[in-house]
Amino acid sequence: MVGEKLKEYVNKIEISERNRQDVHVINRSPLKMIGKGRQGAVFQLSNQRCIKVYANEEDCEREYYALQLGQHTNLFPKLFAKGPNYIVMELVSGVDLREYLQSQPLTLELSKKLIEMLITFKEIGYERIDHHKRQIFIQKDGNLKVIDVGRTVWRDRVYPYPRKLINSLGDDYKQIFLSHVQQLAPDLYNEWHHYIEMEKLSSRLTERFLRDHPNETSLKKEVELLLSTNEHPRYEKSLEDLIHKVFDEQWAKVMAAQGYDPEEIEDYIKSISQRDRVSKRKIGKKRSTNYSITHPITTTYRYKRKKSKQKR
Repeated sequence: MVGEKLKEYVNKIEISERNRQDVHVINRSPLKMIGKGRQGAVFQLSNQRCIKVYANEEDCEREYYALQLGQHTNLFPKLFAKGPNYIVMELVSGVDLREYLQSQPLTLELSKKLIEMLITFKEIGYERIDHHKRQIFIQKDGNLKVIDVGRTVWRDRVYPYPRKLINSLGDDYKQIFLSHVQQLAPDLYNEWHHYIEMEKLSSRLTERFLRDHPNETSLKKEVELLLSTNEHPRYEKSLEDLIHKVFDEQWAKVMAAQGYDPEEIEDYIKSISQRDRVSKRKIGKKRSTNYSITHPITTTYRYKRKKSKQKR
């Protein structure tokens, strides 16, 4: 089934997104729907092929790109055709990991294959090195195939360990899987364990912050220790230090733009500041330093630049 007939069937299928739910489907085509998710619905074309129709074209482009990255491996369904909002691909058979674990044990060999799946994700350039158990299919030969990989690419944020996979296994199989990882890849286990513990700590801290409301009246009184504008001598000192800091930074930029060595400028400013502090302790009065573009350092640098030119 190709060309105009396929487009005709796709045009008879309406897919619309729903917030945090599987898509809503109106199917007026003769194709049988065999599954649906958050981004689209899948319809059977033959015993070997299916078509996934998406609610929006961006999700279609995203998953097609992700599937293309893995076409040289046996982990992903093969691609046959693509339209603006649909992809024709290999029909993945087998049993998904969620159903499989309801009656079968999680063996060391299966855990090894899951680790190898994550390695493949990393090798082909996926950003999210993770996958839910319901999207992982065990084939008759024992190998794995994965579906719904659109969310593995073009991401702004990812977890540093396969959080979705581990948590989707459930408490019992989670511990078994982690024990297998510890046995097969100790360094990987240690890293995952570190991130899991950090996540637990973050969760506890967040709960505490949300539970404990600050005493605003007490805080308003305590924060007075940080205020300086209501104390005239302290305010003058703070303002003077701020102005000097800003001037030092701006003056250094001007000198650097004129070709002077930034490190020497910084050293000179530090020496001036140190001299001011010593002078204050000795004299016991405020400094009265007046920087300008004709600062003594300018003369020094002019001399050094002339000397450097003469050598050249």
